[in-house]
Amino acid sequence: MAESHLTELSFSSLHLPETLQKGLADASFERCTPIQAQTLPQALAGLDVAGQAQTGTGKTAAFLVAMYARLIRSEPLPSHTLNAPRALIIAPTRELAVQIHRDAEVLGSHTGLKLGLAFGGVDYDKQRHHLEQGVDVLIGTPGRIIDFAKQRVFELRAVQVLVLDEADRMFDLGFISDIRWILRRLPAPDQRLNMLFSATLSHRVLELAYEHMNDPTLVRIEPDKMTVDRVRQVIYYPSNDEKPRLLVGLLKHMDPRRSMVFVNTRRAAEQIEQLLRGNEINAEAISGDVPQRKRLRMLRDFHEGTLAVLIGTDVASRGLHIPDVSHIFNYDLPQDPEDYVHRIGRTARAGAEGDAISFGCEEYVISLPDIEAYIGRKIPVAPVPQDMLPEIVAPAPVRHRHGGRGRPQDNGHRGGGGRRGPRRDGPRRDSGSRSARPERAPAPSASPPQNADKPKGGEPGKRRRRRRRGGRGNGSAPTNPELSGD
Repeated sequence: MAESHLTELSFSSLHLPETLQKGLADASFERCTPIQAQTLPQALAGLDVAGQAQTGTGKTAAFLVAMYARLIRSEPLPSHTLNAPRALIIAPTRELAVQIHRDAEVLGSHTGLKLGLAFGGVDYDKQRHHLEQGVDVLIGTPGRIIDFAKQRVFELRAVQVLVLDEADRMFDLGFISDIRWILRRLPAPDQRLNMLFSATLSHRVLELAYEHMNDPTLVRIEPDKMTVDRVRQVIYYPSNDEKPRLLVGLLKHMDPRRSMVFVNTRRAAEQIEQLLRGNEINAEAISGDVPQRKRLRMLRDFHEGTLAVLIGTDVASRGLHIPDVSHIFNYDLPQDPEDYVHRIGRTARAGAEGDAISFGCEEYVISLPDIEAYIGRKIPVAPVPQDMLPEIVAPAPVRHRHGGRGRPQDNGHRGGGGRRGPRRDGPRRDSGSRSARPERAPAPSASPPQNADKPKGGEPGKRRRRRRRGGRGNGSAPTNPELSGD
């Protein structure tokens, strides 16, 4: 953490429990960042906090320190079961949940409190067995937490500390109904410490805060502007033919150690992976289609520097704290100006500097005026250097990972193709659910008998399909009842 990014407030002046101070020493934490300096005194005094901060500004340590201090100094609430977590941390993505768990292990290594994880994409039975042994701090994504709660793997009536991280992302990913389902099953807001963190304290986030928190103190740090100021930005205007060649040329010229390439669709991420790997650049694409074990391995390799380039959509731009990212490439300009700031915020973290290179191509340059208006400045333009346009090996046609009909899938981005939203972390729909796809009826013969009688009123099959469609629109059960509220 850069010295210029720290305040004069030291952790030792906060009079924290001794076991927690040892964990802070292990993490080499001495002075607070701005978000820590403004939230910790409030939270340690027992006041709820709603903070505006991005990943990389120290907010994870802020809520973990306040959480551990509260749990160490207070007695557990009475519960009807031995498996009743005392703290609940909800994150929108699996990767963020894993990173919070990793930080919590370091800071809480001397407290004796047991941690547990609940998120999709990994061994279900192994995860359930671990949670059944009892945990003090439960960290997870909404869908899997609801799944285990409904199966009574644990109960939520003894939670003394609640943390909602990346609250605005919860809305973006469609988790808000799940969040409300969870919050209604916790003790009353005045019986617990509540902390909410979000990149923006928008109206919908504040509404959630005031509904389920106890008169929270609002803390606003302006990390967006700070990040934009520290990032060296430039934009090129390549033709569609020059675009992949320019990316390969720039990457080879810069010899990247740890770079991220952002695109707008999963299909594009897979194409760029094949392009870069075919041109001898070590790159991998991260998306919801990648198995969880492989996703975690990618992030570990990228964090350690053995993976040079990580390719992703805007899902990958939020909630990932990876230090020392050298370059950000906006291969596709985002359609939402806020996503531009979140993307370039992967570099220039914790007071450091970084580079953000954008391509204003024919398809996505229409977003540029809105982006420049949002950040309050013009992005410097650079001519496309001809010596950065090498001959490249074109990627082979991408075969979709699911083996479907080849429709591009997006990440919930407005205007993208494929599914309407991102995949969630909740339980999978089984074959018996109402939403399961019915077996396809056999195709009719090419020449039906001429004397075949046509049923009066048309085909009965069509009438039945119309009735089913009408039933869904008349207050019937939701498509996935396991993820709905009550």
